[in-house]
Amino acid sequence: MKTNKNLGYLFIMILWLVACKKDVKPDVDSIVEPAAPGLVSLSNDFLLWDETTTLTFDLAKGNKELANQSGDLFLHAGLLLTSSTSEKDWKEVATAWNKNLDSYKLKREADGRYSIAIHPASFFKRTQATDVTHIAFLVRNADGSKVLRNADGSDMYWSVSSKQKPDVTFKAPAVQPTFVLQSEKQAFAKGEELPIRLQASQSGTITLSLNGQQVATGQGNELQHKLQLNGVGLQHIQARIEANGQHTTRGLTVFVDGDVEVADLPAGINKNGVTIDRDKNEISFALTAPNKSSAFLIGNFNNFQATQDYAMKRTPDGNTWWITLKQLDFQKNYTYQYLIDGQLKIADPYARLVLDPNHDGEVAQNPQLPSYPQGATQGIVSVLSLNNTAYAWQTTTFNRPDAFDLVIYELHVRDFLDQRNYKTLRDSISYLKRLGVNAVELMPVQEFEANSSWGYNPSFHFALDKYYGTTNELKAFIDACHQEGIAVILDMVLNHAFGQSPMVRLYQQSGMLTNNPWFNITPTHPFNVGYDFNHESLLTQQFTKDVIAFWMEEFKVDGFRFDLSKGFTQKNSGTDESDGAVQQWSAYDASRIAIWKNYNSFIRERDQNFYVILEHFAEDREERELAGEGIFLWNNLNHAFNEASMGWNDNSDLKRLFADAHGFEKPYFVSYMESHDEERLMYKNLQYGNTNGNYSTKELTTALERMKQAAAFLLCAPGPKMIWQFGELGYDISIDENGRTGEKPLKWDYLKDAKRYSLFAHYAKLIDWKRQNAIFRNGTVSHHVNGPVKYYVLKEAGQEVLVIGNFDVVARDFAVPTSLQKNWYDNLAGITRDWRSTSSITLAAGQYYILSINKLNNKQ
Repeated sequence: MKTNKNLGYLFIMILWLVACKKDVKPDVDSIVEPAAPGLVSLSNDFLLWDETTTLTFDLAKGNKELANQSGDLFLHAGLLLTSSTSEKDWKEVATAWNKNLDSYKLKREADGRYSIAIHPASFFKRTQATDVTHIAFLVRNADGSKVLRNADGSDMYWSVSSKQKPDVTFKAPAVQPTFVLQSEKQAFAKGEELPIRLQASQSGTITLSLNGQQVATGQGNELQHKLQLNGVGLQHIQARIEANGQHTTRGLTVFVDGDVEVADLPAGINKNGVTIDRDKNEISFALTAPNKSSAFLIGNFNNFQATQDYAMKRTPDGNTWWITLKQLDFQKNYTYQYLIDGQLKIADPYARLVLDPNHDGEVAQNPQLPSYPQGATQGIVSVLSLNNTAYAWQTTTFNRPDAFDLVIYELHVRDFLDQRNYKTLRDSISYLKRLGVNAVELMPVQEFEANSSWGYNPSFHFALDKYYGTTNELKAFIDACHQEGIAVILDMVLNHAFGQSPMVRLYQQSGMLTNNPWFNITPTHPFNVGYDFNHESLLTQQFTKDVIAFWMEEFKVDGFRFDLSKGFTQKNSGTDESDGAVQQWSAYDASRIAIWKNYNSFIRERDQNFYVILEHFAEDREERELAGEGIFLWNNLNHAFNEASMGWNDNSDLKRLFADAHGFEKPYFVSYMESHDEERLMYKNLQYGNTNGNYSTKELTTALERMKQAAAFLLCAPGPKMIWQFGELGYDISIDENGRTGEKPLKWDYLKDAKRYSLFAHYAKLIDWKRQNAIFRNGTVSHHVNGPVKYYVLKEAGQEVLVIGNFDVVARDFAVPTSLQKNWYDNLAGITRDWRSTSSITLAAGQYYILSINKLNNKQ
């Protein structure tokens, strides 16, 4: 028996040796083919610091922003080091964005892809790379307007390997070269088989794990496995190579779709944003996102991992995703995002506060803010504040100034204060009181892109931008204004949003909008910026009303100035900025009127006396109809007033200062000589003013006196008025200094200049008269303001006011009409002027009067 057994073993060994000499083919089902070329392909298996590697880019993949490109393309590349704080913290950038050098120009291949060969050590001029973890890169067109990125908008990264240490890479599936690799396939189905092919740089032990559980292992420099994807949500695949006592791991993330639960939104839960029910210890999250396949709630409560427990339900109409959590601690603040269709991470569009990893470093630190979840996610995250102290309002009732008495001070926090915050702004209320204004209009404070901005690039309409301070600090400023009788008006930007907006990103591919339920794919009008809201969309109307209601109720503001209100139209006048296109855009638009009547009614239902002001500039017929609804319109008189103050008479007609020139019965418009948007009058006076002999409007003293004259004509006319910050001091820095929207120098030192302070005191006197005398609100007007000598007369209840001035640079004779041959009180000089027998007077260049039958009331 023993002999027969040994012979049997020998026979088997012989058969095995014979078989080894043949081509033995493995089971067909175990073969994993290499993946088709992905967004980026490498000529070598590994990116080594001291070897040349060719990177080849497929423009039809990734975000596709350069798809079908045939022009020159350029690499933009930098390093991620062990000292980098995040994947966005590029170091030693080797390329210039604004220079198109041959050294980083890509080559177009015959198949339409683009390639570039780089030797990292030479490219980055760095011999050693012990602290280099990744090379980060983008591909741009010649002017940088289009950029190739990953499909989710992230930067492309490739890990740097070392010859001294084993490494492993995924040859299949195709991946996006992200900081943490993701499959280029958007989503897998539950139960789907994922072919995995791993390649190692050295022979060793290779292991493959799924969500921390080992699923395959092997020896050598290659491992193939067909992985069953039975979980739902983000699945984390890890490859590990161990050789010669060293090891390296690389991760791959894929998304697996499961069955979506369809359920009605429970009663009491908002259709968007967060609903907090402290009685039930529940917090519900809801997001409008029609035509999406899946949505997961991710946050620091689940380490930003999309798992089955955080899959959101979808309402039967397919529009809303929602989930209710019970386990959150009401004594904490949380950060969260939504993961849409397995690829796109967005912050909550209704978030009251967001964290921006790219720009928050410039913001003053707030101990109440949670820290950014570095390493757990990327992009902007929402903050859920559960333990913040509510602001205790000191002024619970505030009697707003009559709308027709308003003197509004338009103010940009960034360029008004050295400290640029609401705390310091609150300390400046005393200055506004001295000037006498009864309303402040803040340029946009909603979360806008970057930090140093005018604010007309909003991305989160419910969030206060942190650059100027906290929610409670803004509330304290508003509260303090109310205590001093000053109303607060917010500049509201709802014509458009910018690219960081989650509502834009939800339906954005290749840099373009597709089937977005809120925005037009192509803007409908000239001068649009960002992405153009479609205000005929019911979803846009609901969003707009939600934004309006939030700022009215949460911050107790007194009014809104709506930016670019003429853009609330679906009547397409194109994006051409020619005069013809602008005229077409400005023409009577019944749909636009209906939209604004709808929004105005919504506001009036909540607060009948709320100020609604539009930057409209449409034809008078349309503005007249809107005024009939109690809406005020911006009335830009910059050009006419500037021509007059410079002493040029041909285009200085001031008739649009008065209601009859608009066809209005009452002045339902806010007139101004300057706003944030126009060149400063004093700058143009000093640069381009008219002269005659020794009289020159370019000379500072004369220019300041002519600003007094212009202010008198503006502020004494009936109706609400607006002053742009520092106009009362003769601010003379061009709007274009440091770029139109760039930071401008502060000029508080003007207060120490006696001539400039005299202009401030003059403004204060005019504002005081306007507020203390009803004639400046209700007076009937006759005007003659189209020549060098301009005048208008107000009459009301036995009082009569004459404002007259010579805007020429030479003396002018004025034939006094019989109706003006009266005994007048000169309110500026404090004397009586008897014109009862005067048929003619001579006005010197720049001379003016504010005369009245009875001395004007004043508090000063």
